[in-house]
Amino acid sequence: MTLTAKGDEACAKMLATESFREAMPMRRWQGRAPGRLCLFGEHQDYLGLPVIAVAINLFIHMDVSERDDRLLFVRMPDIGETETIDLDRPIVYERPRQYLRSGVKVLRDLGYELPHGLTVTVQGDIPVNAGTASSSAFVVAWLKLLLTVCDAPEGDNPETLARLAHKAEVVEFGEPGGMMDHFAAAFGGAIFVDTQPPFRCERLPVSLDGFVLGDTLERKQTLEVLRQAKEQALEAFRQIKARHPDFDLHLTPTEQAMAYAEELPEPLKSKAIAHIHDRDLCRRAYEMLRQGRGEAEQLGAMLTEHHRWLQVLGVSTPKLDALVDAALQAGALGAKLNGSGGGGCMFAFAPNRQKEIAEAIERAGGKAFIVAMAEGATATLK
Repeated sequence: MTLTAKGDEACAKMLATESFREAMPMRRWQGRAPGRLCLFGEHQDYLGLPVIAVAINLFIHMDVSERDDRLLFVRMPDIGETETIDLDRPIVYERPRQYLRSGVKVLRDLGYELPHGLTVTVQGDIPVNAGTASSSAFVVAWLKLLLTVCDAPEGDNPETLARLAHKAEVVEFGEPGGMMDHFAAAFGGAIFVDTQPPFRCERLPVSLDGFVLGDTLERKQTLEVLRQAKEQALEAFRQIKARHPDFDLHLTPTEQAMAYAEELPEPLKSKAIAHIHDRDLCRRAYEMLRQGRGEAEQLGAMLTEHHRWLQVLGVSTPKLDALVDAALQAGALGAKLNGSGGGGCMFAFAPNRQKEIAEAIERAGGKAFIVAMAEGATATLK
């Protein structure tokens, strides 16, 4: 059948109507990325020492639908905010940490352009500003979705995804920060991270169960805690190096490193000793976990020891200590603060006793989450 010119015009008008567009199926995607626990290595990254982390099943979720315009309209009901980005305009940062915009810029830097606008709803159950990597999970989930919408192969490689997310969250805004959180969100599971640039991530072939996250509900004082702890650590090891040019924090054996630390005045002596102990704890944990061994009692004892040395560093708080002690008294095999400290979260390791430990944390004034190891970021067309 041949359409007349009038028929063609009528068809065009019908295609342009809102009712017809709504009848046409618009593509939808769902994506998510996990938060993380830092098992070993807090306050070691700025010394170039490694860390060990596990991704957990608390997530940033993103529901995305295709639009017939060139706008990104993002709803964030958890924080009561919305943001609109015009894809036909250059990306300009109006304030720090505009990660939705930086994600689009990183996508463009790769040579990709979104073919259409998107309506995005962001929700999550990761405690915010609490040491569980909610912001990095947000950025990893966002980049994963943008790359998926563009059918970009970079989104299929977790290492590439993590590096792009690090660029969007850290490099774009000129802020300090390593890659543990991005690797954890992209890779999932248990990972070992070499924190010396250009950074390296190694999957650990171990499955661990029995974690309970406890939120103190106290806002973290991250920048101040990091600044003081970092300055003291760097000064301590600078003085050791000045007295003993042969000293290398990565290579000097424990006995010799401790002897050098004993020469320092307080509080630098205590800080250096704590860092050396934490260095060795991470090494021992790595040797165990990379062999697929996760001896529960040994791992628990090491986690608690790590917390005690973090207390020496001055990065714990009375509330964090109270939740740690409550978990241990209730039968947890181990417990420690999670992240940089100064507030935020702790976690307990208590295989087969998660419910009892969660109740103990709640009685001590925290908010408890029974968590498990999780896979890395995903994005799928629905």
